[in-house]
Amino acid sequence: MNRPDTPSRDEGRMPSRDITPVLKGWDYEPGTINVRKISGMDGQPKLQMRVDLGLLQMEMTGRPDGARPHGCESLLDYHERELVEYRERHGTESGFQITGDQCQALREEAVMYYQRYLGLFVLEDFVAVMRDTARNLRVLDFCGKFATDEHDQLILEQYRPYIIMMNCRAEASIHYNDRDYKPALSVVEKGLDNIREFFARFGQDEAFDKSNEVRVLKKFAREIRRKIPMDPMTRLQQQLDKAIKTEQYEEAAKLRDEIKKMQTSV
Repeated sequence: MNRPDTPSRDEGRMPSRDITPVLKGWDYEPGTINVRKISGMDGQPKLQMRVDLGLLQMEMTGRPDGARPHGCESLLDYHERELVEYRERHGTESGFQITGDQCQALREEAVMYYQRYLGLFVLEDFVAVMRDTARNLRVLDFCGKFATDEHDQLILEQYRPYIIMMNCRAEASIHYNDRDYKPALSVVEKGLDNIREFFARFGQDEAFDKSNEVRVLKKFAREIRRKIPMDPMTRLQQQLDKAIKTEQYEEAAKLRDEIKKMQTSV
């Protein structure tokens, strides 16, 4: 029996914060981006990502952790606001700089947005993926232009092809799902051009064809092209090229005649 002045074991016990019930039935799968949308206690949608030791929970808009540094949506927004104010005071951007510690904080923040846009891509929320990838590209541009140290200017550049790839995949997927195949293809081709320009800027033109991001976009481009109706002239020309390659010369002659007739009728 407990003494009157001795609290029982249950009295004052803190509510359990064990997340095991949340994870029950939602196993971690290595190599898989396993995400879901849930409704938060505030009534707003949240994004949850299953990781090996538990889960990540992120806000769907604004900074993924819900913080508002310096009253701004993100640290990037804060520094961009500081740049605007600097430009208004001085009439120029010349002399505006961000320190190594500030760049490090921006990199850490960018990782949050990276985690979120990966999950959003899996959920096919392509508009939000475009938003977050475009935002992270702004981080690269900002650090590249205003960081005081060359290391901080360049360290994130290695991720530019990947972010470009994810951005244009998201935009092209919107067109693709709407069966607007030509605009989808145009977006992918523009993304490939941007990646090519990136490698050329660093004198690494040969890296373009070896890039995983380029392979992904080229594969998507092939998939899109298969959806675009081919005009009759192009189809005949392809058939002619195949006939010549396989030495089907009689068939090639017939195809040439068809092409000539089509050309004269235009």
